Amino acid sequence: MIFVTLGTQDKSFHRLLSWIDTLVEKKIINDKVVVQAGFTKYSSKNMEILDYISMEEFEELMDECSILITHGGVGSIMAGLKKHKKVIAIPRLEKYLEHTNDHQIQIVTKLEEEGYILGANSCEELEKSLEKISKFIPKKYESNTKNVINFLEKYIDESKELSTKDRIKQMYHRYKEIVMYLIFGVLTTLVNIISYYIFTRVVPLGEYISNIIAWIISVSFAFVTNKLFVFDSKSKKAKTLLKELTSFITFRLLSLGIDMGSMYVMISLLKFNDMIAKIIANGIVIILNYLFSKLFIFKKEV
Repeated sequence: MIFVTLGTQDKSFHRLLSWIDTLVEKKIINDKVVVQAGFTKYSSKNMEILDYISMEEFEELMDECSILITHGGVGSIMAGLKKHKKVIAIPRLEKYLEHTNDHQIQIVTKLEEEGYILGANSCEELEKSLEKISKFIPKKYESNTKNVINFLEKYIDESKELSTKDRIKQMYHRYKEIVMYLIFGVLTTLVNIISYYIFTRVVPLGEYISNIIAWIISVSFAFVTNKLFVFDSKSKKAKTLLKELTSFITFRLLSLGIDMGSMYVMISLLKFNDMIAKIIANGIVIILNYLFSKLFIFKKEV
């Protein structure tokens, strides 16, 4: 069995899984492939893909596998070497937004030069490494191998000393989900308010009927943008899509009730201007909808 681990970083490594898919199709890989994908969302009939797994499951898969294919993270590589596994490592690259810098290149290169692992920087190189792996005898890893430890410590320390540019990129990737939600949340709110305005002022249907129509339009917009751009849930499986859509509509109906209740309190009881009430109600709803989507609808298993 080949175990592929992409770690738990909040960045996709779609590129590596597409290479493995290609090599399975070409019959270069004939073994069962199990993937710990983490943040990476990828669908394939050729691999068993798990999002996040427990440490016990990780250890079991590591023990069971004959080959470990991993990103160039120190932790994943060391985990394989300590169990005396044959390791092929592929560095994450900054230009593909797989990491904030390219320090994994140096780590993989150094460990390959020392004879501990095989490396690859392209699908063709991965194919060559897989062809070599049966005859590859990795250098035995010992915890007191000073040169390797010193080298890795050096790059770990250097990676902590990020430039301002890297820090900005790191902050963006760390809070990307919230940033994207806020952007599309504002757009969804604009869609809702503009629709409400049209149906109350241009096509006068009444405040509450207009509010329902505006809700339907904005929810349709929100589902597509949240699924694709905010929570990066790109599964095309009908079962998953139906589950997400059903959950999304259910929680949006709940937020609609909150929206309508807020509108009633502010307009009918507190005598607010209906447009001001609409803006306040949407502010409450946008926060609740993020929590619903994050915790229930597009939840990532840990």
